[in-house]
Amino acid sequence: MKVLLFRPRPHKETIGLQNVMICEPLELEYISANIETLGHSCVIVDMIIEKKPVTYFMKKYDPDVVGITGYISHVNIMKQYAYEAKAYNPDVKTVIGGVHAEVNPQDFESEYVDYIIRANGIRTFIDVLNCIEGKESESSMDCVYSRDKAAPKKDLTFDYLFPDRAKVDRYRSKYYYMFHRNCSLIKTSFGCPYNCKFCFCRQVMDDQYFARDIENIVDELESIKETEIYIVDDDFLVDRKRILEFCELLKQRNINKKYLIYGRADFIAANEDVIARFKDAGLRAVIVGLESCDSKQLDDYNKRTNVDINEKAVSILKKYDVECYGTFILGLDWIWADFDALYKWIKKLGLVFVNLQPLTPLRGTDIYEKYKPRFIVREDEYEKWDLAHLVVRPDNISVRRYYWYTMVLYYRITANPVSAWYMIKKYGLHDTLKLSWGAFKVNNQYWKKLIVGK
Repeated sequence: MKVLLFRPRPHKETIGLQNVMICEPLELEYISANIETLGHSCVIVDMIIEKKPVTYFMKKYDPDVVGITGYISHVNIMKQYAYEAKAYNPDVKTVIGGVHAEVNPQDFESEYVDYIIRANGIRTFIDVLNCIEGKESESSMDCVYSRDKAAPKKDLTFDYLFPDRAKVDRYRSKYYYMFHRNCSLIKTSFGCPYNCKFCFCRQVMDDQYFARDIENIVDELESIKETEIYIVDDDFLVDRKRILEFCELLKQRNINKKYLIYGRADFIAANEDVIARFKDAGLRAVIVGLESCDSKQLDDYNKRTNVDINEKAVSILKKYDVECYGTFILGLDWIWADFDALYKWIKKLGLVFVNLQPLTPLRGTDIYEKYKPRFIVREDEYEKWDLAHLVVRPDNISVRRYYWYTMVLYYRITANPVSAWYMIKKYGLHDTLKLSWGAFKVNNQYWKKLIVGK
């Protein structure tokens, strides 16, 4: 069968990180590789980059099956894509997947959606194709959503073919993360062994954690032509023995690449020798969930860290010239003094790159029920659940003032001569200007929120 896979572009209301990063659709590359070996043909369309409508690609490729993936902020767009696919050809089968579909599949219920995958995406997509071809019955597909079925458990085996990155060769030059140009993605584990109250990751994997074999990971790295590698595990810094084995294999096979990873501050603080070894093997940057400059708030989030640990982690990364991308949660009870305190702490640490997110109680997390009565954004306004919109009414200040303080905090950290000169010296004028332009577009979106006050 002919399969057409879409990665959706964000809604215009979504405050867009795509202005400072566009990464390859790894999940669709996995699907493509593992269905084409069974005789199906597959095309991936990245609508973040494409400007033409869904109908254009339906006419061009005339698929039998349309697959669409995305996150919570894409729900309405994904259903719209399914509608447009059916409008072109009522007989086409539409399949929805992605992490939000796995935890909250009911959000995708629509007369235009035929199958919603709620677990084990690659295997289940193959099951769907077999069902469409009459090779198996719908009743046997335990991981396709139905109101009558209990949620299935995730499969902790991973014996799939490597993703078919060639399927997006025409887009490859557009993929990047911040200063990591022509960046390729690899996933080496699934789930997270921690249980932060605000985090969606453990719901996706039913509180389970599974890591791929290191030899298999390095085999995949050898097949990737790009030098910049983004390891998209929820947390790559989990097991020091595994990381040291990874670094040793890279050395043995003479693999010279640069790595961007997610990692926890407590691991970094307790394993300086691992960071030093990983730096020699190509570690370039770590996204660290620092979250707060207040140890009590960290306890409330169940982060199992404190301010001292965070400060030690940042100092270790700085010592080995590993860039720290700090992520922070802005409290809903904050006043100006709290925003100012965070700024002073970030300035003390010398951080240049930060992501500031208002506390967002996603459905499925431990904090969802607590904050649900205070939502100021409807749950079906999915495009605003982007971890940048304020979705809960603040305790002590207005919505408009909250957005203003957030913008001021961003400007104080990044839009100053010291930060600008740092970026130019380290990454060059061209890349600094390009990133600054993307940040400017994000700030314009915040200005709109500020003006309308919601």
